[in-house]
Amino acid sequence: MPELRKDPIIGRWVIISTERGKRPGDFPSVETVTPGGFCPFDAGNEDKTPPEVFAFREPGTEPNTPGWRVRVVPNKFPALRIEGPLIRRGEGVFDKMSGIGAHEVVIENPDHGSALCDLALPQVEEVVRAFIHRIKDLRKDERLRYILVFKNHGEQAGASLEHSHTQIIATPIVPKRVMEELNGARQHYDLKERCIFCDIVLQEMEDGIRLVTENEACVSLTPFASRFPFETWLLPKWHSSRFEDMTDSQITSVADLLLETLLRLRSALNAPPYNFIIHTGPCQDPELPFYHWHIEIIPKLTKIAGFEWGTGFYINPTLPEEAARYLREVSLDAAQAGGDLCPKH
Repeated sequence: MPELRKDPIIGRWVIISTERGKRPGDFPSVETVTPGGFCPFDAGNEDKTPPEVFAFREPGTEPNTPGWRVRVVPNKFPALRIEGPLIRRGEGVFDKMSGIGAHEVVIENPDHGSALCDLALPQVEEVVRAFIHRIKDLRKDERLRYILVFKNHGEQAGASLEHSHTQIIATPIVPKRVMEELNGARQHYDLKERCIFCDIVLQEMEDGIRLVTENEACVSLTPFASRFPFETWLLPKWHSSRFEDMTDSQITSVADLLLETLLRLRSALNAPPYNFIIHTGPCQDPELPFYHWHIEIIPKLTKIAGFEWGTGFYINPTLPEEAARYLREVSLDAAQAGGDLCPKH
């Protein structure tokens, strides 16, 4: 029997269509692309990208030369540009502003064929540290209101280059999706004087049915009102509204759980394309007692069609509790070896 579930943060309703219930093997396999051809992100092609703005490098190596482990460059075809004044104006009932912002690419490793979940933990830590460094630098620009870190993995998830990379876009406004979360979290806090995300973390740890995995500092779980099959969130157990304010030990824990969660998803779902998005507080705001940063990971297993566009509802054919169980049962040793880890039933 289908059921409707309400997202406790923003109040959005989701249809869990259990009659369409799908397990990992029921989703179509995605054809993989054999690495090859010219890639501007490969080591040795540093002159084919804009000059780097940050990098982790081997000692003694020069900027924009080989020897880097993680490299951040401006996007060659940016959605927004850093140069120029921020001008707002109206045309009757219509508002517009100049396209000021920033658009950067975090090249996660020099090896063309290595995905983020193929990297060793210290390498993933450096990727997370690169995110933090760039957020801290960009938030110094008072024209910028929000900094979004996101990853498109695979062509169906929107990646235009197969070399593993993440993007950072800074905008002069706070996006609507983030404002919905901020407003929903503020309403919960005003009513109960508690963070809704902290409440979710505590309840999911106690219930366990949607918990995928955890370590001393973080949890990954399938949200109660998951929009998509196998949608998975990573949340810190400590309260913080700003991703960039982590300590060294917290960075290690987040990198470790992100790596494990991506391995479980890859193994259970036969290496699906996916997006991940880091939701953090607006960059000009102080620490917020009502908001909690988190990472949303969305495998691209279904398509958004007319009903979703017309109503704002999402139809999810997989119970979040079932998805969490499958992900928990993945063999992590086999996942790290790249084997077939789907649970056998």
